[in-house]
Amino acid sequence: MYAPTTSVGVRINREQPPAKLRDLARQAEDAGLDELWLVEDCFWAAGIATVATALAVTSTIKVGIGVLPAVARNPAIAAMELAALAELHPGRLIGGFGHGVASWMRQIGAYPESPLAALEETLLAVRRLLAGERVSMDGKHVQLDEVELVFPPSSPPPLVAGVRRPKSLAVAGATADGTILAEPAPPEYVRTALEGIAAGGAPAHHAVVTYNWLALGDRERARRTVAESLTPGSRVQVEGLPFAGELLALMDSTSTVDELAAGLRPEWIDRLAICGDVGACATSVRALHEAGSGSVVLLPLPEEPPEQGIEDAGRVAAAVRG
Repeated sequence: MYAPTTSVGVRINREQPPAKLRDLARQAEDAGLDELWLVEDCFWAAGIATVATALAVTSTIKVGIGVLPAVARNPAIAAMELAALAELHPGRLIGGFGHGVASWMRQIGAYPESPLAALEETLLAVRRLLAGERVSMDGKHVQLDEVELVFPPSSPPPLVAGVRRPKSLAVAGATADGTILAEPAPPEYVRTALEGIAAGGAPAHHAVVTYNWLALGDRERARRTVAESLTPGSRVQVEGLPFAGELLALMDSTSTVDELAAGLRPEWIDRLAICGDVGACATSVRALHEAGSGSVVLLPLPEEPPEQGIEDAGRVAAAVRG
C-alpha cells in the first residue's frame, strides 16, 4: 500500500542528461527527501533505465516513475520490468502509468483507439501480474493469453496514474493505488481531483502526488516556467483558483509564452508554484498536504542547475518537518 501523508520529494527533470543521474539521485537522498521522481517523455531518457539506476545508487529514498505511457508498453513486459526492480529494491519503487502525450504517441504509431480503455486495461493487467496471478485478457487494447510472471515480486510495488481530466481520474480511482497531478497543482485542484478520483470508487488509502515548480527565494525566477506549464490541457488545473477567470482569459488572449509570462501577476505565481522564502514554501507545501496531497514533489526550474534545485527542495522539506 502506498499511502504517504506528509512526504516531500523532488523530481529530476527530463532536461538532465543521464550521465548526471547517479550524482543527482545520491544528492536527493542525502538531502533528506522522502521521494525521488523521474519522468519518461519522448524522446529523452527512458523511465525504466533511469529509475533502475537511481535505485541502484541509493538505499533508502523511494523512487517513482512518473510516468510510463501505457500505450507504449506491453503490460506483460512492463510487469516483468517492475517486478524485477521491486524485488531488487523492496519497498522503494513506485510505478506510474499515464496516457502519454497524444502527439508523441501518434508520432511513434502508438495512439490507441481508446486512451481511457488502454490506461484502465494496462493498470488492471499489470496489477494482477505483479500480484502473481495468471492473466488472460481480451480488451480493446490489451490482449493476454495465460500470462504469468515466473518471478512475481514478494511485495508488489504500488501503481499510480498520471492523469488530470475527470474520466481519467475516475479510472485512476478504480484501478490505481494513487494519482499524480501534473504541475501546476494548487490545493484547489487537489480537492477537485479527489472528487473525480472518488467517482471511480477509490479506497480510503488512495494516494495523491502533486508536482509543483520550486522557486526558493524569488518567485520571478519561476515566471516563464509557470507560463510554459499553462497549456490548453491545464485549464482543469486552474479552474478552481479565485483568479481563474482572469487567468483563463489571459491564456486565451495571448499567442506566445512570452506574452503569457508577462501577464502573470506576482500573486498568481505564488499560487501556481512553490515560491518565496523557506517559510513561505513550507507553508505552501503544508497547504497541499492539508488539501489531500500526501506526497508533494518539488520541481527544480529546468533552466537552473539541478543541484541547486535539489538543495533547495531539501531545505523546504526540513522546514516542513520542523
